[in-house]
Amino acid sequence: MGKRRCGSFYHNGHRMISTFSPIDHRQRTLGAALPRNEATRWLDELESTELAPSPQPPLLERDAAAVAPIFAKGRDLCARLPLKSKRSQAEREAGESLVELMAGLCRRFCRVHREAMYRKLTADYSRFLRCDALVWQAGELWPGVIPSRGEVAREAERMQMDKDGLEIHQGIFFSQILSGEDSGIHLLHAMLRPKAESLELLQTFRRKGVVELDGARVEAHGEAATIFLRNPNFLNAEDAEVSGDQETAVDLVLLHPEILMGILRGAVVDHPRYRGRRVFDSGINLTKIYHGKMPYLFYLNRDVGMYSKVFRGLTGDTWRTGAPEETVEKPWLAAVDSHAIGGGCQLLLVVDYVIAESGAYFSLPARKEGIIPGAANLRLPRFLGERMARQAIMFDKTFYVDNPDAAGLVNEVVPREAMDAAVQRAVENALGSGMVSAAGNRKALRVQSEPLDSYRRYMAVYCEEQAWCHLSPQLIANLEKHWNARERRL
Repeated sequence: MGKRRCGSFYHNGHRMISTFSPIDHRQRTLGAALPRNEATRWLDELESTELAPSPQPPLLERDAAAVAPIFAKGRDLCARLPLKSKRSQAEREAGESLVELMAGLCRRFCRVHREAMYRKLTADYSRFLRCDALVWQAGELWPGVIPSRGEVAREAERMQMDKDGLEIHQGIFFSQILSGEDSGIHLLHAMLRPKAESLELLQTFRRKGVVELDGARVEAHGEAATIFLRNPNFLNAEDAEVSGDQETAVDLVLLHPEILMGILRGAVVDHPRYRGRRVFDSGINLTKIYHGKMPYLFYLNRDVGMYSKVFRGLTGDTWRTGAPEETVEKPWLAAVDSHAIGGGCQLLLVVDYVIAESGAYFSLPARKEGIIPGAANLRLPRFLGERMARQAIMFDKTFYVDNPDAAGLVNEVVPREAMDAAVQRAVENALGSGMVSAAGNRKALRVQSEPLDSYRRYMAVYCEEQAWCHLSPQLIANLEKHWNARERRL
């Protein structure tokens, strides 16, 4: 059985190591690969650590000072082991135990102090920080509990198979912040604000009608604008670099006062199989994951940033829990050429209208990759029903747009040569009816389909579970088995 993580456990089919295992078992596990006396002392310190629940900053700082040397020693012990891919079975078990035990302490700390941490980071909710700014600042304030930018950068120099999982602490941190209603809604609100780069480019976009970015090109034409998603060397796959550009492009469409509708479409690619053709989106860049060049923060910036902005629009300076969403939003159309894989398929779940060329297909190959497909687990069941959604996510079902079972994901299927005309016709139909009610109708639909608080609770689960998946040995095994990853080069 492949390794999976279940709650607070690593599971290998017959073996479990957890924070709940008897201490003598953990001592034997660590002592088999590390100096027994040092391992025992470290476990004793970890076991004796008590954290005091309180929203007061003094107790937060007291506990942070108490746990920092425990994390430092745990990471020192881990660093004494060989590279993860070179470890013996005893060394591998010791490394896994260290990672799990430190994650358990991180989880306890963040659960107890999440409100005090978030208040300090945001100056009592007066500052809106994006996920990356928030977690890097947390790493400066509470070293050990949350990894620093430098620590993550050094680990990023390794292949994914050799990472011991510093970013798991980032996932735990975000999971706990999102578990709090006020802190979670405030963070989601912060991620729906326009980026500083977008505000700087807005006048250029209004004046020229086009903005060229490495990962996207946005063009205004009349009252609509098209974003061409591009990463031509990787069949328009997603990575941290292009995702940031694509979110900027979404901001520009939503900010432009004369643009009433957005269109998402893939750019033309150079791949021999598709040369001269458009590809909508080939999903996450698996080659970069395998080589350790896909940061965990990619998932949050994409899912809670760009995808949420397409679905919910932009927010301003005010926020309230339990209140109707106050967003500036516009309807979106997706034109799917060739295929929409992974994140591309997830995009179809947040737009308002989908046109696909005949012969195109959609898929969510999350099981083969070993990760969670964003918010598809939350959204896909309402398009296809839960039984079909489970088949798509857990059993690799591919949806070909010409078949009836894809009907819930696509509005029109047209021949390739008719795609441009179909998009133009759909835009004219939408704009010709007037757009005054579009934003209101979108908000009204979300009230019953996906209230913001439901999304917050989903993301609280997703953040930690995705971190464990992202750093799992099973992900590497899957990429080598299904993606021939050993033979692929950046």
